[in-house]
Amino acid sequence: MSDIKQRAQLPQPLDLSSWRKIPNVLLVGGGLLSLVGAIANLQQFAFSWLLGFMFCLSLGLGALFLVLVHHLFDAGWSVPQRRFLEQMASLLSPWMAVLFVPIAILAPKQLYGWMQGSPDTDPAIHAKLPLFTVAGFYIVVVFNFVIWRILTGGLLRWSIEQDKTGDARCTMKMRAYSYWGVFLFAITTTLAAIMWMKALQHQWFSTMYGVWYFAASVWLAIATAYVIMALLDRQRVLSPVMHNHQYYYLGTLFFAFTVFYAYITFSQYFIIWNANIPEETFWYWIREQGTWFWISMIIIFGHFFVPFLTLLRIDAKSTPLVIAPLAAWAWAMHYFDLSFNIMPVLHPEGYPFKWMWLDAGCTAFMVGLLIKLFLRKYRSAAPYPIKDPRLIEAMGLAHPVATPISGGEIDETDFFVDSPPETEGGR
Repeated sequence: MSDIKQRAQLPQPLDLSSWRKIPNVLLVGGGLLSLVGAIANLQQFAFSWLLGFMFCLSLGLGALFLVLVHHLFDAGWSVPQRRFLEQMASLLSPWMAVLFVPIAILAPKQLYGWMQGSPDTDPAIHAKLPLFTVAGFYIVVVFNFVIWRILTGGLLRWSIEQDKTGDARCTMKMRAYSYWGVFLFAITTTLAAIMWMKALQHQWFSTMYGVWYFAASVWLAIATAYVIMALLDRQRVLSPVMHNHQYYYLGTLFFAFTVFYAYITFSQYFIIWNANIPEETFWYWIREQGTWFWISMIIIFGHFFVPFLTLLRIDAKSTPLVIAPLAAWAWAMHYFDLSFNIMPVLHPEGYPFKWMWLDAGCTAFMVGLLIKLFLRKYRSAAPYPIKDPRLIEAMGLAHPVATPISGGEIDETDFFVDSPPETEGGR
């Protein structure tokens, strides 16, 4: 059956009227829990806030990477998703910068012990000068958010301009931003992972930590983008410019980053554990104590084996009813993973179940706020790039030669409404 005929069989749009209050509930409820937690235990609040922040930062950085690679590879199939990914990425600055303020205030006394140390007495600090100084920490903060602001703001600005004019100059500008932006993306993502998470235990060394956070962030963003795409398609927002192959492509990326994340995570553990250097192995030894061992088992089997085995089937990648619950599972696994990296510093004896309400409150507040901001920004422009030169190719309406982008099978081209007459029947 042709892709066009399958698209006509979309399920009825969902009634989302009862869901509109969820961002406000998350915002108010999470804010109250965060406030109570800050009063009850300021240090625990600092760690819980950092956990929620790094979780939300993952979504923004992952979305930014997907936009960058779209332009770098001049992709056609991902054009309909580009707009909501741009809007997600644009939340990195200034809004994530605003959410970083509590971390910036509490960093010296509640989070990062090395800020109270001295390079004269601590070789680990001395080896990482001048980055591991109080001034270096805040310079990195400013540098990261400024770069993210310039990069996401420029990409979104030229994307909106393209909607107005359709000028080829807009396309070239976005490609130019992506050329230099992908390098600065790698630098800033690595700095964020090292200075805001790895620095919690500054004695530890790992050259793969930035890549680990990158892989986990993109994995989470792909899962989230799949659900948003499916929802907007069902609500007939993206359906005019969608075909079913796009589900398969995004599902394949989800599968690829499931494997890539597992490869990076295992490689980091394998290299450090076999090298058996105390400055490195202590990090894993702490995370084998108490209930942290069982959290690590959840990550091993839940973060890799469950999505890997689910996505092995080719039809699973194209089925929103399969990917939607898997995306929710991905959110939970990423949250466990970040907690596994952050919380043992404060609770080496095991997972702090008694403070789960504060972890959930801080994350709920940020997620609620970012959802409200995202919806407001998404409504401010066209739901997809209406004058992108590759849009018609993404829609599968016209292409001189039948390709996976234009419809996949040679004999499917005669179903394309605007396909050139010479391609009828693929001949």
